[in-house]
Amino acid sequence: MTVLTPTILLCAGGTGGHLFPAESLAHALRARGIRVALATDARVDSIAGDFPASEIVTIRSATPSGMNLIRRAGAVVTLGRGFGDAAKAIRRMNPAAVVGFGGYPTVPPVLAAQLLRVPTLLHEQNAVMGRANAFLARGARTIATGFKDVRGIPDKATARRVHTGNPLRPAVIAAARTPYPALAEGDAFRLLVFGGSQGARIMGEIVPPAVERLPADLRARLHITQQVRPEDLTAVQNRYLAMGLAGLEAAPFFKDLPARMAAAHLVVSRSGASTVSELAAIGRPAILVPLPGALDQDQAANAATLEAIGGAIALKQTAFTPDRLAADLVELFENPGKLTTAADAARSAGIHDAAERLAQVVVETCVGTAARS
Repeated sequence: MTVLTPTILLCAGGTGGHLFPAESLAHALRARGIRVALATDARVDSIAGDFPASEIVTIRSATPSGMNLIRRAGAVVTLGRGFGDAAKAIRRMNPAAVVGFGGYPTVPPVLAAQLLRVPTLLHEQNAVMGRANAFLARGARTIATGFKDVRGIPDKATARRVHTGNPLRPAVIAAARTPYPALAEGDAFRLLVFGGSQGARIMGEIVPPAVERLPADLRARLHITQQVRPEDLTAVQNRYLAMGLAGLEAAPFFKDLPARMAAAHLVVSRSGASTVSELAAIGRPAILVPLPGALDQDQAANAATLEAIGGAIALKQTAFTPDRLAADLVELFENPGKLTTAADAARSAGIHDAAERLAQVVVETCVGTAARS
């Protein structure tokens, strides 16, 4: 007798912040002998090539936001066409379940699955549910969350809710094995600064003048690794080189960011869901500057989870000034025990087996649906 291998369709797109947790889940499902397919949009084709899926389908998608009514209407039409694409793919694949990771590219396939009565599960990475997931929540069988407390889940959503944590990349799991490098008197202070595509500019504007304000003896111990936008790289490097730092690495992108996080005494960054989860898993103290202007204020909520347990300092962008950052750095230079305490606090919130937890929830959702059939 031939035993059919079940297929789970994962839906993620738009940014790596959605795709990377889906990739971690894909590895966990494949380890259980489950076939994985991916529905994504064209914007992430360049980073979806190594995704561990038996099949990758591209679904037309758009984001219906902004004030331009013509563009919003066009986005709705594109989403409608994407729904048609997704419905055809789902009928052909006949997946046991469909898992959405948020973002508007997931709306067509997840909505199509719900209307075709395929069990759906949503994973919300942030501490505030995003608009796409909120739109889909009422039709979901299960909602898994990256944070224990998540705001913005619609009151009418009856789905089972499970806190799994955010699935982590293998490189993060490996980095988490590195103990915190406690800072001793006279040691080089390793500072890691990054902000993603929307955050590197503010880091380049604020961190160099903050470092200039440090006492010379402290500045001479500072080793900075910083993500810098390509157009700002030369100016930022030249400014640092004139300061007599212990060391400097600046680049537009670091492929080995988890390892660099593990080597750092302090991280200064934005507070996307993946970043906050990785800081907790690796156990590193941070100064977090949430991206301002977001309607959901999800990054502010993410940062608050680490600040509440003493694992990070959360600063609004308006408070993130050279003077404030310099003062915080001096305080931590002079009281390195605070760094170790914050590292331990951050690590207490880390969930290393989130991918396996989420895989189990996916299986339970399929089994529960079969039992009710």
